[in-house]
Amino acid sequence: MNWKILFLLMLGGTILRAQEASSEKRIYQALPVNPHAPAIDGVLNDVIWHKALSGSDFTQTEPHDGKAPSQQTDFKIVYDAKNIYVGIRAHDTEVNKITEFVSRRDQGEESDRVAVLLDSYFDKRTAFEFGVNAAGVKIDGIWSDDGDNRDFSWDPIWEVATHIDDQGWTAEMRIPLSQIRFAKKDEHVWGLQVTRYIYRENEWSMWQYFPQDAGGFVSRIGELHNIKGIETPRRIELLPYTISEGKLFPKEAGNPFATGRDGKINGGLDGKIGITSDLTLNFTVNPDFGQVEADPSEVNLSAFESFFAEKRPFFIEGRNIFRYGLSFGDGSNSTESLFYSRRLGRRPHHDPDLGDDEYADVPDNSSIISAAKITGKTRGGLSIGILDAVTARERAEIDLNGQRRFETVEPAANYFVGRLQKDFDRGNTSIGGMFTAVNRDINEEHLNFINAAAYAGGIDVNHQWSDKSYWINFKTAVSRIEGDRQAIYDAQTSSRRYFQRPDARHLTLDSTRTSLNGYAGAFGIGKTGGGHFRFMFGSTWRSPGFEINDLGFLRVADRVLQFVWFSYREWQQKGWFRNFQINFNQWNGWNFSGEKIFKGGNINGGGRFKNNWRFWTGINRQGTEIDASALRGGPALKSPGSWNQWWNISSDDTKPFRFSIGGSNRFSDDNISRRNSFFVETFWRPAKAMSVSLEPFYSFNKRDLQYVTTENFAGEDRYLFGRLNQKTLGIVFRANFSLTPTLSFQYYGQPFVSAGKYDAFKRITTPRADIYNDRFHVFSDDEISFVEDGEAFDIDENRDGTVDYSLDDPNFNFQEFRSNMVIRWEFRPGSTLFLVWSQQRSDSFSNGNFSFRRDFNSLFSINAENIFLAKFNYWFSL
Repeated sequence: MNWKILFLLMLGGTILRAQEASSEKRIYQALPVNPHAPAIDGVLNDVIWHKALSGSDFTQTEPHDGKAPSQQTDFKIVYDAKNIYVGIRAHDTEVNKITEFVSRRDQGEESDRVAVLLDSYFDKRTAFEFGVNAAGVKIDGIWSDDGDNRDFSWDPIWEVATHIDDQGWTAEMRIPLSQIRFAKKDEHVWGLQVTRYIYRENEWSMWQYFPQDAGGFVSRIGELHNIKGIETPRRIELLPYTISEGKLFPKEAGNPFATGRDGKINGGLDGKIGITSDLTLNFTVNPDFGQVEADPSEVNLSAFESFFAEKRPFFIEGRNIFRYGLSFGDGSNSTESLFYSRRLGRRPHHDPDLGDDEYADVPDNSSIISAAKITGKTRGGLSIGILDAVTARERAEIDLNGQRRFETVEPAANYFVGRLQKDFDRGNTSIGGMFTAVNRDINEEHLNFINAAAYAGGIDVNHQWSDKSYWINFKTAVSRIEGDRQAIYDAQTSSRRYFQRPDARHLTLDSTRTSLNGYAGAFGIGKTGGGHFRFMFGSTWRSPGFEINDLGFLRVADRVLQFVWFSYREWQQKGWFRNFQINFNQWNGWNFSGEKIFKGGNINGGGRFKNNWRFWTGINRQGTEIDASALRGGPALKSPGSWNQWWNISSDDTKPFRFSIGGSNRFSDDNISRRNSFFVETFWRPAKAMSVSLEPFYSFNKRDLQYVTTENFAGEDRYLFGRLNQKTLGIVFRANFSLTPTLSFQYYGQPFVSAGKYDAFKRITTPRADIYNDRFHVFSDDEISFVEDGEAFDIDENRDGTVDYSLDDPNFNFQEFRSNMVIRWEFRPGSTLFLVWSQQRSDSFSNGNFSFRRDFNSLFSINAENIFLAKFNYWFSL
């Protein structure tokens, strides 16, 4: 027995040593260029390439983890005082099968491609990626948090060329040292990884092997040595722009602001200055975002604000440094954060009250006068992010029979964000903090409902151990808002907290307050590497007074959430599958009185078949919920639980034509409410320079308890609800045509129609009754009647023949068509010409009936607003 145990220990030690050897750091020795740098033409025939050492022996990570790749790859790296040069040879024994689709920058992933990652900070957490596909399309970005976050909005100025020959294809890069960050040293050691993707095989291979079950990524890449004598370059980049804009829109009789046309010429400046070798100042003066794609259409019937992703370049670049999320995972709370950049340049808070014969010209957005940010990471591992922006006072111009007056709709404001994070123990531990501040210049009484000042801050700690397989994270946050009593009263009674609720004894509404304080936090512990099983569990909390929406994003306060997640991943081929994953989730929620307000869980999973088709499905159980927002400030409503099931199937994504179909079905325990949705996504690439996608979607929503309004009768509030039958149909259409990687045409269009019809009107009577039907009273025919001329419902609650109160007809039809066409020409590195046409059509009425043919036909007969603009910017490097 003893010798058998000894043999097993020796065998285990041998296996462990083999595993350690397989993941040992690889080192590449760069060669200085002397005397001539290579020409960037994609052909690796320069003399220096024959002298440089060759990096090879890549290892496959997908689909066969740890195996030899189907095709070999070699690379070489040389440098001079100003640039890093990379040459990559992607061998291919089937040259005719190389995929080389032409597209716009950062959209060339559906092709064979290669990339080099440089951890020039050598912090083992951050890497700059410079990639290219076989057609020469750049794919560049920044990896942060040891690879957990990838930001492809970063667009450095660098050169690359590719070439296909009878041995495969090659890529040749020139990466200016001014575009990356590094400390000042006599000799440098940087992190290095070179990767290759073969599109037809869905195959990834890497120079430094990265096991599928490993934790972290940047910390595991190889090393680049022998970089000596390079100087920190002077980094001053200026990007001035000029823009010419014209608008065509429907005329409106009597409205002096709706003449049918408008135009302007404007200009601004974007810039970038290297403060030190590892800190950069970005600034913008009078920025323009006219070429940004429009937000998707929606009908929001909830009490909460919708979240829309940031699309403006100035705020996207470097956003990883400013990230301070208040939760974990990708659930409904994943958007909650101390900094939500869409608050800058937001729509004005105030809408003027107009009298008879008055017309107003109200700005669509607050103007950003200027903004600046400092970002970077010091040689000691300190990440720094500082942002400051100033927005203008916005005024509406109001006309009354030729007499003009102005009314402020948004005060001038200053927005500040500061983020620090320090790495310890080779990146295994980080401690950071964030502070945000908003200060508004409010000196007009009608703006007293806006917060005059808002402050928030927090500290976060993250630690990883056991070769980064396990992690623990703790975050805190505090907030304070200040303003007039009206502003703080509005904050207390907003949908995020509803302090006025009569059944919330742990909340106190104070109309004399001029400030409101709160706190929040999150704690999580998990396993993300080392084997097939992963897990995460933890908790998040938001005190009732927590408020960050002046510069952050918070959906709801007064909540404590507990969660558990378990997952099993298989990345090697098993049976029919190339890979698959199964997840289990469970959660509970309480308010700050300790009352349980929700619970639920789900099981979901899916994978990729050997033929590259994919599927995903899941089933979710949401228990009975105590909904504090259902009555919009009234007592909490006990809402029935529900079952939700979802699925999707996708065809082989390596083919020129592919599609996905999917849907979801939600069934409530009230046996009435349900929601069904279905979508189809099709993608076709008829030529290597062209792609078209069409994504129709349809949903049917039947909700027995949909809030309509609150009325008062006999000194008591009446919370009125109806049964909603809503149908929604939309189509997202995209077309892309790229003559070259620097000259592209893109079109986006979304027709969208939604109709909602109400019946079975009711008032809430006992919102927490155990039996569902005891929670409300359904109005009978002799209690409610529809008034055709007034488009309203009259309610005679006590049936005495006298109307007690009325509610406006809640039926709705909403139609919208948004489109955006952009021609983008990067005529020299960093310098671009944009030609843009945007069109908006929208209309609404209160019929409530849905008709596909009628609604779509009438949608394109709605008078349109057209915007045409030409934007020209030119990049200077000093």
